[in-house]
Amino acid sequence: MQSTPNYLWLISDILGQGATANVYRGRHKKTGDLYAVKVFNNISFLRPIEVQMREFEVLRKLNHNNIVKLFAVEEETTSGNKVLVMEFCSCGSLYTVLEEAGNAFGLPESEFLIVLRDVVAGMNHLRGNGIVHRDIKPGNIMRVIGEDGQSVYKLTDFGAARELEDDEQFVSLYGTEEYLHPDMYERAVLRKPQQKMYGATVDLWSIGVTFYHAATGSLPFRPFEGPRRNKEVMYKIITEKPAGTISGVQKSENGPIIWQHDLPLSCNLSRGLQSLLTPILANILEADQEKCWGFDQFFAETNDVLHRIVIHIFSLQQVTLHKIYIQSYNTARIFYDLVYKQTEIAPHLQELIFEGRPLELELNMQALNFPKTSEDNPLILVCREAMNTVGLIFQEPSLPKLHPRYDLDLDATCTKTINGVVCQARKITSSLLHYQELVRKGVRWMIRIIMDSFHETLHRKTEVILKLNFCISTVERARNLYNSLLQTTILPSELDEIPEIHNKLLRVADSLESINDDLKDIEGAFLPGSQLSDRWTHQEGTHPEDRNIEKLQVLLDLITEIYNQFKKDKAIHKLPYNEEQIHKFDKQKMWLSASKAMSLFKDECVAKYQSFLDVADDWMKKMHFLRKQVLSVANQFVNIEQEVFTYQEHIKKLQELLPQKAFMATSSDWKPSASLGYPSQNTLMEMTIGMKKLKEEMEGVVKELAENNHILERFGALTVDGGIQNTDRL
Repeated sequence: MQSTPNYLWLISDILGQGATANVYRGRHKKTGDLYAVKVFNNISFLRPIEVQMREFEVLRKLNHNNIVKLFAVEEETTSGNKVLVMEFCSCGSLYTVLEEAGNAFGLPESEFLIVLRDVVAGMNHLRGNGIVHRDIKPGNIMRVIGEDGQSVYKLTDFGAARELEDDEQFVSLYGTEEYLHPDMYERAVLRKPQQKMYGATVDLWSIGVTFYHAATGSLPFRPFEGPRRNKEVMYKIITEKPAGTISGVQKSENGPIIWQHDLPLSCNLSRGLQSLLTPILANILEADQEKCWGFDQFFAETNDVLHRIVIHIFSLQQVTLHKIYIQSYNTARIFYDLVYKQTEIAPHLQELIFEGRPLELELNMQALNFPKTSEDNPLILVCREAMNTVGLIFQEPSLPKLHPRYDLDLDATCTKTINGVVCQARKITSSLLHYQELVRKGVRWMIRIIMDSFHETLHRKTEVILKLNFCISTVERARNLYNSLLQTTILPSELDEIPEIHNKLLRVADSLESINDDLKDIEGAFLPGSQLSDRWTHQEGTHPEDRNIEKLQVLLDLITEIYNQFKKDKAIHKLPYNEEQIHKFDKQKMWLSASKAMSLFKDECVAKYQSFLDVADDWMKKMHFLRKQVLSVANQFVNIEQEVFTYQEHIKKLQELLPQKAFMATSSDWKPSASLGYPSQNTLMEMTIGMKKLKEEMEGVVKELAENNHILERFGALTVDGGIQNTDRL
């Protein structure tokens, strides 16, 4: 036990070790509260006094939630060495988090965004106080759990920190070589003599390496044998990195460097976030300090990312899930463009569905007012054109070779890798199932929407037939009257169109027969087991009730338990005989469990998912064709309705001509023939009686036509405009 006047700690309860100090878990003597106690060793006092005092002065100057707090500076009771009493972070460091099997291929997106937010906030506070850290790495970013249950990350270890304004430079060397700026690496690691000056932007390089590590689980620059075993190749990679690249990896001994502009396929970040993150990494992982971003631009770009909201969207035909990062004040017009960048579906071809109903976004609507989405409840995107399915794009993890010989170090390392691979397989399995469930939901919604459109079309058909029949009946009456007057009356030439209109309406009626055949085909698609049935979604793929995720988790737990034991075995260095035999048995069990997990993943989950995609692709194409059929039929009814409406208006005008003109023709244009002389009294009486009868018949027809027109106008007002609006929604 060691102590200061107010704190005590056990030397066995160590949290971390460094060249000049060790950090212990300590307690306050009166309250029992936990603290991190940094105890400096004798080597630290070999440094100049101003260097020794620098960390105290820096920490006293800082006060921020994302920087580990300094509570006291005291002296150890027996040795008199300086002791820093700091905030205790119970969850270890970011490095601890990245060492977990679940993060072997990088942090989940939600956790990465917290790291990004907290590191940027902490660095902003440092720069606001004119301080350069000079040793940023995952091990110097501590983690605690906040009051809301989320992680909070805090910068720590300011032993290398010093006050430095943006335009100042320094020459001293500090840092950890994997995260070290190339200019500093040359002198500090390779020991090459040079007198370069370093600015505050060297921290940006370290931040870039740290962010890449957090996003992928790996360092961005890796020689074949590792950065510490092949320092010359490491230096070659970081100094010869082409502009815009964010990683360089040598995959074989003396092999070429593979440069990448993007994050690896195994990365857990969405494409939307990657598109925002990679330009930031490319511009801070720049060896030339003159080309590297300054802190102002770094803070501006990262804050732009952090202040965006996320709209989740699932492209049904492509079977892909996307996260659209957008500013809350951006409009739907910008949103459609961002969707196009990720899906390659042009804005005018995008249709949105939310919670089972078509969603229309006004182009000027701000993203803040969009429906609230999540990964489980995204917007469903449908393209108006046929598309091929894509599905989840992933890098299939594979087990490393198992070393047959007994070696505690190799066994622990290999088991750690296997643990990470199986954990990644479980994550991919979860995503595959999630995608299938979203397809099932989207298919149910699309069937409902197409059926609604079909029912609207049937309703339109009924309206059109009623109106058509009414028009035919009306024009038949007009035609009969026209024919009866034609023999005795001189009629206007316009009335000659009445028979032609009647024939045209009959042809329109005939054309409805062919449309009826199309309607029967569409109706057949809704029958159980037909092409539009969703029965295939229940038959194909994997389902939650298969419990594949739970099965993989059971195997993963077994592997994790063995891995934890192997870490303990490695720390012992040499096992007694019995423990050695148990270790060998556990190694066999571990490999058996891993092989079983990967077989379940490949043969069950991935294989069935691929079959599901194949059937989904075929269904989506049939669905697209069927929607076009429904739309085509609906448009035909719209055209017929418009044509009938045109005839209706024309007939109305002709009706206005027919009775008056006919009456005038029969009463004034008739003259006695000169050759026949005057008619007899009986003849005149018969003509008078006939004229009276004709007049009465004409007046009756006029009255009936007027009533018919009144009904027709009311019917047209209710159906034509409303029907066209209903069809537009198709």
